[in-house]
Amino acid sequence: MTPDWQDAVRVRLHRKNALLFHPQDDLLGELRQKLHGLSRRACVLWALSLAEETVRALAAFFPADLRPADALAAASGWAAGECTMARARRAILACHALAKETDSAEAAALCHALGQACSVVHTPRHVLGLPVYELTALVRRSGADGAWESSVRARVGAYLAAADRAEREARLPRRWAPLLQDRSAAADASTSKEVIS
Repeated sequence: MTPDWQDAVRVRLHRKNALLFHPQDDLLGELRQKLHGLSRRACVLWALSLAEETVRALAAFFPADLRPADALAAASGWAAGECTMARARRAILACHALAKETDSAEAAALCHALGQACSVVHTPRHVLGLPVYELTALVRRSGADGAWESSVRARVGAYLAAADRAEREARLPRRWAPLLQDRSAAADASTSKEVIS
């Protein structure tokens, strides 16, 4: 019998693991399935909309540092065809580097969550990186003895609601980069399957 997700998190906390959640955790099963069914565009919209919240959270840790906001702006610009992949990649890597400059495990996890969210523009395989790192940050904020279970469940519910919104918004007219241009329905469906690899 596999342990429930709360027990798995407690074990990872005890072992002092950097990541407290994994993409294959049962907790993320419904979200995995939901994201698996989304188009690539909807995955990008989902990740970038949630990344806005992460940028705001990081501002509390790094009020004068523009790297988180720059990473999101570059990734959004890349998705719209307004900046190059090279520019977005540099900004995303700078955000990941910010994680190494802090002693806060919560802030470091949020930096990686943002980097993963912004990288969804490149490939949907990064899509579960956002919840894995962000939920880790949430538990780090609450502490090992904190009442984090209900907060984690609520956040997963927010991810599912955001996926529903992204699915609707992906159908609206919007400027997309060539890598996200319309393709046949079959090609779009096969690309969305990359989410769960």
